[in-house]
Amino acid sequence: MDMQIMKQLYANIKEKKALGHKMFALLVDPGKMTDEYVMSIAKVAKDSFVDFFLVGGSLTSEYVDITIDILRSNSTLPIVLYPGSLLQLSDKADAMFLLSLISGRNADLLIGNHVLAAPLLKKSKMEIISTGYILIESESSTSVEYISNTRPIPANKPDIAAATAMAGELLGMKMIYLEAGSGANKKVNTEMIQYVSKYISIPLIVGGGICTEDDIEMAYNAGADIVVVGTAVENDIHILAQLSLSIKKFKK
Repeated sequence: MDMQIMKQLYANIKEKKALGHKMFALLVDPGKMTDEYVMSIAKVAKDSFVDFFLVGGSLTSEYVDITIDILRSNSTLPIVLYPGSLLQLSDKADAMFLLSLISGRNADLLIGNHVLAAPLLKKSKMEIISTGYILIESESSTSVEYISNTRPIPANKPDIAAATAMAGELLGMKMIYLEAGSGANKKVNTEMIQYVSKYISIPLIVGGGICTEDDIEMAYNAGADIVVVGTAVENDIHILAQLSLSIKKFKK
């Protein structure tokens, strides 16, 4: 894909938000999928209203480059790096969500790892999009919670989540990501999404535990600008065609 076009990814996201157009991202975890499965996902995504791929995961430390190469060879969709650690960095992606875990108090995930990665990222051709990452409580402990060694914001405390998101925006972050965690038993609730959306002006991403058409419509209607699905498609590629029926309703 032409890098000059990809440099406009964030501008495209902002434009769609301003117009009220919703976006959909597919999370591909290299550590949980075979090469053949990644290839199949890339091909199916073309007809499923996917706007871009996210590549990364909580534990993945290998196969990131290979996964990106497979997606690139089988799709023209943008590929966005979604690193769970420094070991997942790659300059093969088109863009990167530079995540800062602002809901926690782990200094390494707030700024420490970013300092270590900065020289490499500065030299890369990727579009770097600073993103405030907010982990929301689920019914069970998630991989993100365990690996990050941080406590999620309670699901019944939308005011705390909103204040955290506002702080992220005031600090200059370009997007806010509300996350229930990979494979979460309980998705981010409607009240939480509505509350956070009300108090920020930057794009809002929602992911974790989303696996049905109703889940997607709920998130969009509550104020999410981008919805991310990962585990559901990871478990059953055929569900993507079903989910696309709901996604299509919000495409303009």
